[in-house]
Amino acid sequence: MLFPPACLDRLACYPRCVEALIVGLADADLRWKPPGGAWSILEVLCHLADEEVLDFRARVQRTLAGEDWESIDPEGWAVLRRYNEQSAGEAMARFGVEREKSVTWLKSLREVDWGAVHEHPRFGGIAAGDVMASWLAHDALHLRQIAKRLYDLAGRDGEPFGTGYAGKW
Repeated sequence: MLFPPACLDRLACYPRCVEALIVGLADADLRWKPPGGAWSILEVLCHLADEEVLDFRARVQRTLAGEDWESIDPEGWAVLRRYNEQSAGEAMARFGVEREKSVTWLKSLREVDWGAVHEHPRFGGIAAGDVMASWLAHDALHLRQIAKRLYDLAGRDGEPFGTGYAGKW
């Protein structure tokens, strides 16, 4: 059984959604990190590209094949791979290419057991369908994160004036 087509369509259009949020932003704004150590928009872009290959697609594939998952360290990647020093255009392009590969692969699947389970040492049983649903949610979480950075930038750039009239985040 194919995963619901609406979900695959949402996965397919996500890179365009991200790109629409960041088009025209200055490089300095893409690299800007708010106080407290939260990721920059550029770090989110690099994270999305790595997660596409090393997390969600790989973990769905491995779960369906009955294979163990490889260990990942998304927080560590941001430092090790120097996300905030990379090119935003290249990160966005890499993410778009990898997402297209993921969607093409997902649409090629037939007779899939989305109930196939991987036993995770921390979370217990995680079905392939759970990973798929989480993939979609992960996209939404990072859209929210990018929108939050844009909100933070408005506050930073509007000083000494406030953003209270817009509403609270």
